Amino acid sequence: MLSYDDTTWRMKVGDYPSVSAANQTVQITIDSDSGIPLWLQLRNRLIYLIASGRFKAGDKLPTVRELAVDLGINYNTVSKVYQDIERDGYIVSKRGKGTFVAERGPAEAEAAKSEVDFLADEFIRQCRELGVPRQDIADLVAGRLAAADETE
Repeated sequence: MLSYDDTTWRMKVGDYPSVSAANQTVQITIDSDSGIPLWLQLRNRLIYLIASGRFKAGDKLPTVRELAVDLGINYNTVSKVYQDIERDGYIVSKRGKGTFVAERGPAEAEAAKSEVDFLADEFIRQCRELGVPRQDIADLVAGRLAAADETE
């Protein structure tokens, strides 16, 4: 098992917040002015780091408290993200040992589908918040798909 060095992911003043798994440090930028909820930004970034292979199965993640302090966000926000991505199968918590990237197997394809469904749901929700009618959302997607087909 890879060891975890607590000092490798500590943030320096003026640096972007960073997090590590298995002694690998990566930066996580949280933009409080973006209009995207902080928990969603963190959730998406952690899922990307896991899905892209930057954090590998079995890698230990920082504790909720450590990550909250380093990112300068509420403990409950980080806890919500960890619970959410654990429920989706990306991480697993082991009482008294920490939080680790889950072993990914056949469920990987289902998780990817879940992410696509989530993105579609989020797009629809945001369009509705802007007051875009249902048919206009469908027309917009169809138009974007047609444009993407032309560029391929």
